[in-house]
Amino acid sequence: MSSDIVLETRRLVKRFGGITATNEVSLTLRRGARHALIGPNGAGKTTLINQLTGVTPPTEGQVLLGGRDITGLAPHRRVALGLARTFQINQLFGELTPMQSLALAVSSRRDAARRWWKPMGSDREIATEVEALLAQFRLEAHADRLTRELPYGKRRLLEIGLAVALKPSVLLLDEPAAGVPAGERQDILDTVAALPADVSVLLIEHDMDLVFSFARSMTVLVNGAVLTEGTPEAIAADPRVRAVYLGEQHGR
Repeated sequence: MSSDIVLETRRLVKRFGGITATNEVSLTLRRGARHALIGPNGAGKTTLINQLTGVTPPTEGQVLLGGRDITGLAPHRRVALGLARTFQINQLFGELTPMQSLALAVSSRRDAARRWWKPMGSDREIATEVEALLAQFRLEAHADRLTRELPYGKRRLLEIGLAVALKPSVLLLDEPAAGVPAGERQDILDTVAALPADVSVLLIEHDMDLVFSFARSMTVLVNGAVLTEGTPEAIAADPRVRAVYLGEQHGR
């Protein structure tokens, strides 16, 4: 395995009864990648992400992280090894503020959460990191507001911020722009574009503006199998892709 390959799947298969959700999917993600996974509804994209993160065990095949076989590892073990994700539906604590949520994530990564007798925020290094994350994810003005009261776009930004707070080597973004109003989408586009260069990103997204502004390489999944891979330009020009997903009217 090449030293610059940070995440790899080998012939991943997932069957649910008589349905094959992923069919021998082999995928490689290189260091610093900006890679998009696209395909029509039901193509198997989220099932693949769930296999990468350990939520859904594969029926066959392997998942490797940094050359290590993690196929049988629990989700929290994968996070500890540097694999983080966001979800289509926000997984947030509505009664916490963004500052509190980010402080918990940073404290957990630093193992400071075990020091339960210390008031949260008393560690200056943690507080400094949280302040930087609030600025990076455009949440400074909302730092002390309850998460459940945030505009939806800000909640999406907070979820990405929580994943980045874990300092992953690989970040899986599952439709970060899903449900975000048009007026708040630019923040998502700009923030995703500005993610740390040393973090390898795999993006699942239906928003083609986000996909084509972000991705340097792409994989198209159809009926659980890889249809093709390539640059955004090559994918947009592929008549098979245009037929099944982008549509002939997509003038790229």
